[in-house]
Amino acid sequence: MRVSRKRDGAVEVRLEEVEAAVLTSVATDLLELLGEAAAVDDDPLVAMVGLPSGPVDRPEDPALARLLPDAYGDDEQASADFRRYTDGDLRAGKRAHAGALLASLAPFAEGGRLMLDRAGQDAWLGCLNDLRLVLGTRLDVDEDTELDAISADPRQQALQIYGWLGLVQESLLEAMSRG
Repeated sequence: MRVSRKRDGAVEVRLEEVEAAVLTSVATDLLELLGEAAAVDDDPLVAMVGLPSGPVDRPEDPALARLLPDAYGDDEQASADFRRYTDGDLRAGKRAHAGALLASLAPFAEGGRLMLDRAGQDAWLGCLNDLRLVLGTRLDVDEDTELDAISADPRQQALQIYGWLGLVQESLLEAMSRG
């Protein structure tokens, strides 16, 4: 994948078919992890304000909990209250980023050159960050994890994807900062 900035501020992403397939697959998995948007409540005030009528539990899935962390690590009640007010919007934003990435990739299933305006760049960065958080949590990545080592580790392919996503994210940030 090659990422470059254009004079008008757009970013060109040149990708191969396999790169488009990997991004499509992991972004689709992210959407599945985030789940569908919550149904609208029957209470008109609750529906108008957009808040759930009851508490929102901390996600049991460690990867989802990493995407939607507790705001107050030492106070479960305050974290639950905060989650009630923010969970829906956080999930919606993350779904929007993944959806925008998928929509931009749709015409490029066989690879090619796609252009990202500023909104597209922001969506890609948000989605790439979320993908790395999920994979890093699932793979138990830390600063000592070898991403490029050839080994019999059954996680090796997923570790390489994690590392590659980091390179894509870095390339996009570098292209955005030029100019």
